[in-house]
Amino acid sequence: QLVESGGGLVQSGGSLRLSCLASGGSVFGPYAMGWYRQAPGTLDRELVARVLTTDKTEYVDAVKARFTISRDNDRNAVYLQMNNVVPEDSGIYYCNALAGLAMVTSQPRLPWGQGTQVTVSS
Repeated sequence: QLVESGGGLVQSGGSLRLSCLASGGSVFGPYAMGWYRQAPGTLDRELVARVLTTDKTEYVDAVKARFTISRDNDRNAVYLQMNNVVPEDSGIYYCNALAGLAMVTSQPRLPWGQGTQVTVSS
């Protein structure tokens, strides 16, 4: 089971740190991990950041240089540091283990958690 936390209401330019912990036997170590965003009013989830098993990180252009994804395999945890947020960052954020070689073709491996809501006010 994936449990996301750390979301909330923040003003433009502010920061948030999202956390994702695994329970119930899920293990992050062997997999790339990612954070998805589900924008308000949509059902689609967009992969915005991923961290490989080598700790290499990748981001979509919209969040590059503002977001930082990291992982702690010992704690089965993955984090997303969000800096200088903008209203377009609003949405529900989910983490998941990933399958796929490239970020654009990555697919989620595990059942979704409940996500954590991020709302950025202008």
